[in-house]
Amino acid sequence: METTDMKCSIPESGAPFNQVEEVVYRRRSVRVYKKKQVPEYVIQRLLETARFAPSAGNGQTWKFIVIQDPAMIKEMEADILSVCKKISKWFYYLNGNSKKKSFISRMIQRLIPADTHPVPFIASHLIAEGSAGIFHGAPTLIMMLVDKRTPGDSAIEAGITGETIDLTAHSFGLGTCWVSFSKLLFKGANKKKWNKRFNIKYPYSFVTVIAIGHPVGKPDGYVVRETKKTDWFGADGKFKIVS
Repeated sequence: METTDMKCSIPESGAPFNQVEEVVYRRRSVRVYKKKQVPEYVIQRLLETARFAPSAGNGQTWKFIVIQDPAMIKEMEADILSVCKKISKWFYYLNGNSKKKSFISRMIQRLIPADTHPVPFIASHLIAEGSAGIFHGAPTLIMMLVDKRTPGDSAIEAGITGETIDLTAHSFGLGTCWVSFSKLLFKGANKKKWNKRFNIKYPYSFVTVIAIGHPVGKPDGYVVRETKKTDWFGADGKFKIVS
């Protein structure tokens, strides 16, 4: 494997961003893609960088499924759309004026707070009414699976691996977008169908899909983001809050 040298050193205070920082800060999620396909060797290079992502005991307990078949992607979107329409209808039903509906809604939100967060529910409605896309026209999908027998935390390792793919793709001038609505393919009636189509068996389970392609325009660039406060226990033994 041939590599190019990059100067690695601790920057002085106020120094310009280095190459790695530039990639991190400029990467944006892309939701409009060209029809141009990503070459197979490029996808292989992305997966190779993922192989070097950290994992507990270097277990590399993940698996990837690459999908470039337009007909299959269209079928996946159709099944996701069908579920989104049901979610949208259910969400607006439960948020009616009835006290009974309101009570049921609160109970469901307590049981599955992440799945009933306003962000996915609103997004489901937008997808259902055709105001938002699913895979956004991306010609390539990388499906991420994890091995349930991992000695570490499979969710963390999947996240690290996916971010490695993201940043590498950006360095190639490609765009990416995490599409976790794809998990609806493995819920309810769809689960058996798509597990069979993708030959997903124990010990592997689905995590998410990363859409990849050539972005329309130049969506990358710096954006304003909220700064979270950090509790800091300094080397001098003093505590402070840094923002």
